Amino acid sequence: MNSVQQLQATVDALAAKGKGILAADESSPTIAKRFDAIGVESTEEHRRAYRSLLFSTPGLGEFISGVILFEETLSQRDDRGVPLPELLIKQGIVPGIKVDKGKIPLDGGEPGDEITVGLDGLAERLDRYKEQGAQFAKWRDVYTISECTPSSLAIDENARVLACYARICQQAGLVPIVEPEVLMDGDHSIETCAKVTEAVQHAVFQALVKEGVSLEHMLLKPNMIVPGKDCAKQMTSEQIAHETVQVLRRTVPAAVPSIHFLSGGLSDEASTRYLNAMNQIGPHPWELSFSYGRALQHPALIAWQGDAANAKQMQAALYKRAKLNGMARYGLYSPDME
Repeated sequence: MNSVQQLQATVDALAAKGKGILAADESSPTIAKRFDAIGVESTEEHRRAYRSLLFSTPGLGEFISGVILFEETLSQRDDRGVPLPELLIKQGIVPGIKVDKGKIPLDGGEPGDEITVGLDGLAERLDRYKEQGAQFAKWRDVYTISECTPSSLAIDENARVLACYARICQQAGLVPIVEPEVLMDGDHSIETCAKVTEAVQHAVFQALVKEGVSLEHMLLKPNMIVPGKDCAKQMTSEQIAHETVQVLRRTVPAAVPSIHFLSGGLSDEASTRYLNAMNQIGPHPWELSFSYGRALQHPALIAWQGDAANAKQMQAALYKRAKLNGMARYGLYSPDME
């Protein structure tokens, strides 16, 4: 299989109908916060045990096509000595890897503008990750909405970095997930979110084309168009679906096979509801799917409580959440399924 065929096979697997991606790539500080909430210390052993249980959930591959891993997880093994990426492959799930190195303030930008780093040495790291079983990668850039941010410099520089990352991935034979996240933090309106997200996504696709990235062999992981979480005027699922699809139609070429939304601070149920509403107003030129972290894992964490004796309840909670989002992929979810 040549590299283009390999990229195509990975894209086809990740974009499979009725399935989405589980983001289990929390950085050490993020997973520590999640564990703190249930009174569990974030040690390497606890992280290994937790993720081993997640990835061995019976039937998970029915609704999950891929899992994004944190670097530490690629080399960990379950209690029987099976590498964690192999647990996924046995379920027909594609292992992927988060490859950015986090964000820093943007030189020359406005206060609050940030840029994601990690391009140095990326090609060498990708070769190593590929040997460990990764078949796709993810890189996240972040934009904060305020009176002065994101600046046009932040929009352009983050787009350039995302496009460089995507090109390096494809050259290494890995499918890039491009994640430009406009944050929900703030009291801005849904109209402001739409305007900023549209500008961000236009810039991203212009940069991708300029870098020679194959749009057919990448996935987009954007935010949904929602009001800021402190905005007085909240919206219905149908309004959010309409605004989100409208921005996508204006910015995302039909060549892109699939769009996998991030949950970005939305509740478990809201993430599923909004995705469902979007798929009810199709057909769309791309698959509309999910790549949720907390919105898939939250019920499982609550059930687990750091105790292996709770494995069955934990896995049942993850399976149910994955199944409900799988239904939303077809626009067939309803809240009474909760």
